[in-house]
Amino acid sequence: IINFFQLRIKNQKKIKIISFSKKILKITKKHKVKLIINDDPLIAKIINANGCHIGQNDYSIKYAKSVLNNNSIIGVTCHNSKKLALNSVKNGANYVAFGAFYSTKTKKTKFKAKLNILKWAKNKIEVPIVAIGGINQNNFQTILNAGADYIACSASIWSSPYGDPLTAVNLFKK
Repeated sequence: IINFFQLRIKNQKKIKIISFSKKILKITKKHKVKLIINDDPLIAKIINANGCHIGQNDYSIKYAKSVLNNNSIIGVTCHNSKKLALNSVKNGANYVAFGAFYSTKTKKTKFKAKLNILKWAKNKIEVPIVAIGGINQNNFQTILNAGADYIACSASIWSSPYGDPLTAVNLFKK
């Protein structure tokens, strides 16, 4: 089941991202999937998305909260850092994301996360935990068993060796 769809578009003008985001929002609403906009809470507000995901070099949680409505979801990349995760939760993040757990071609990663951070987070953090980075149909169960509430997948769906994205998604079965 897909609960969230994070739209991650890089190196495009905001007007183009907004236009595309509005089209994606129609699809996600139709399928009762929450749309999360990557990097930019203002775009999330403009299109009335369900929330935004911010990295450590993006806007602050405080700024995101000031832009978005109270029901909006704000997620934060915490790489492999317990300190970043605790600070994110303290500042109002609705979920924290750790990774990369495996090598990935989706984006360059400076940080490698280990499974034990998921186990730690499951015991110490009271918001959902998302695992990112190289997660695919062969390793996702290991991630979930270690404590992740959600997995974030990109290349394993959009660049799947299984053919179309729907087939790739359907292979993520517990």
